[in-house]
Amino acid sequence: MKRIITGIKKTAIHTLSIYFGLSLRGVSLNLGKYRKLKRDLKLLKAQSRLSAHQFPITRLYPCYMDSSEDAGSIGGHYFHQDLYVAQRIFANKPRRHVDIGSRIDGLVAHVATFREIEVFDIRPLPESVHRNIIFKQADLMTDNPALAGYTDSISCLHALEHFGLGRYGDPICYEGYQLGFDNITGILQPGGKFYFSVPFGPERIEFHAHRIFSLSHLLEMIRPRYEINTFSYVDDAGRFHPDVPAFDAPESTNSNFGCNWGCAIFELTKR
Repeated sequence: MKRIITGIKKTAIHTLSIYFGLSLRGVSLNLGKYRKLKRDLKLLKAQSRLSAHQFPITRLYPCYMDSSEDAGSIGGHYFHQDLYVAQRIFANKPRRHVDIGSRIDGLVAHVATFREIEVFDIRPLPESVHRNIIFKQADLMTDNPALAGYTDSISCLHALEHFGLGRYGDPICYEGYQLGFDNITGILQPGGKFYFSVPFGPERIEFHAHRIFSLSHLLEMIRPRYEINTFSYVDDAGRFHPDVPAFDAPESTNSNFGCNWGCAIFELTKR
């Protein structure tokens, strides 16, 4: 019993430390890396005295974790969805493309390499980063009749799950995701394309980070308004499964393809 109580206390301390932006495990790891940093700095200074050209060492700028990480990430939700959807937009060649809240350094940057893209986000973007990126600050939980039928192509990748949870300065609204989905649908012209992704698995809210949607709930939202052209997903291991056939079979939708925190990616056409 004492061991269980001690374990609970440790878990509570760990959770509390994360809540306040601390990681006890990270502190412990970084102490060891700091000692290596001191050794390496001493060696570098000794070598510099033998060099013909002197770079001044002006300050410490530790990057402890980089040496133990891979060269880059070629998996996971964002890597796969951003590349895949950018390719689909390129292939479909819309007259106008609007993005709602997707990553600027992901999908938006990919699309901006070959065409103009308008970006709507509740947060400000302080400066124009590229001539092909047109930014407009907007709250998509609020209906804007002036935008009705505004575009023939729209994307919202890994964004709708945040609507109404306050994470990005948006007002708390339990059904914010539904308001956002309704308003995005209103912006899109009949026959237009909607590229849409959210986390999926057993349905829940992890406050105030995000919602996770069940696949069956997503289909209930989508089917009355859209034809589903393709369904793809990224599984819990970060592997990409493109254009999954017969994805809506009961055994698949009920099990969410075995995902606890996967990424469901749809290409839709508005009815």
